[in-house]
Amino acid sequence: MAAAPRIELDSRSPDAVDGRQIRAVAFQASRLEYVRRTLRSVGLAAAGSRALVVGSGRGPLAGGLARLGFDVLALDPSPTATALAREAGDREAGEREAGAREAGDQKCLAIRHETAPPDALGVPDAAFDLIYYADTFELAPDLDAVLAEGARALAPDGLLVYDTVNRTPLSRLVYLLAFQRLPMTRIMPPGRYAAGRLRTPAELTEALARHGLRHEDVCDFKPRDPRGLIKATMARRRGRITDEEIPPVVDFVLAPDTRPQVTYLGHARKV
Repeated sequence: MAAAPRIELDSRSPDAVDGRQIRAVAFQASRLEYVRRTLRSVGLAAAGSRALVVGSGRGPLAGGLARLGFDVLALDPSPTATALAREAGDREAGEREAGAREAGDQKCLAIRHETAPPDALGVPDAAFDLIYYADTFELAPDLDAVLAEGARALAPDGLLVYDTVNRTPLSRLVYLLAFQRLPMTRIMPPGRYAAGRLRTPAELTEALARHGLRHEDVCDFKPRDPRGLIKATMARRRGRITDEEIPPVVDFVLAPDTRPQVTYLGHARKV
C-alpha cells in the first residue's frame, strides 16, 4: 500500500501536496474571467490602475492582474509563500525578457510581493483602485477587522473583488470532510477550514455594509462536472498529475444564474 502523501501548505518540497496552491491554479481562470467581466460592468480600466491582492500565495492571481494592465502589490501572511512568489516572478521575468528581446517588446509586469496579514496590510489610505481577496475570507476569524482594513486601503468608488466558500451542507461536505479528513481526497491540514469561518452571501453583504462597502454581485463558480474535481484531487495525491495539470481536469466555470452551493465570487464598491 502506497504511503499517504505529505500535506503541507506553501511547501518547497516537490513531493508535498499543497491544497492552497491546488485551489489557486484551479480557480485562476474563473477568478480572472470574473475580474474582466466586472471591470467592464463598472467601467474601470486596468491600465494605469493600482491593484492589491490579499492572500496572494505563490502569485498566480497577481500575475494575471498585472497582465491585464494593473500595477499590483501582492500580500500574503506567509513569508514562505511570499518568497516562492518572488522566485516564480523572477523566473517569469527572465522568460519574458528573453522573449521580449526576440520580439522587440520591452514591456514588463509591475508586481511587488510582500508579507502582511489581512488585518494589518501596512499600505496607505485610499491607495488602490481594486482589491482582490483570495484565500482570505473563509480563513478569517475576525472578518470585520479584515474588511475595515480593506475599506481603508480602497480608493473612493474603488472595487473590492473576492472569492470565498459558502456555508451549506454541500460546502461542509467538500471543505470540512473531503478536503480535510477523508484519506482519499485530503489536500488540507486539519483545521484549515471551520464551519464558523464560512459565510453565506447574506452574511457577507451585512459585513461589507458595516464598513461602507456596497455589495453589488454574487456569482457561483463550480466544476463543470463534479467528478472532475474528485478525479483531479485523487490523481494529484497519487502524484499522477502536477498542480499545473489540474485546471483542465476540474474545469471551473462561472454560473451567475445559480445559487452558490460551495464557492462563490462577488464584488462590492466603496461608497
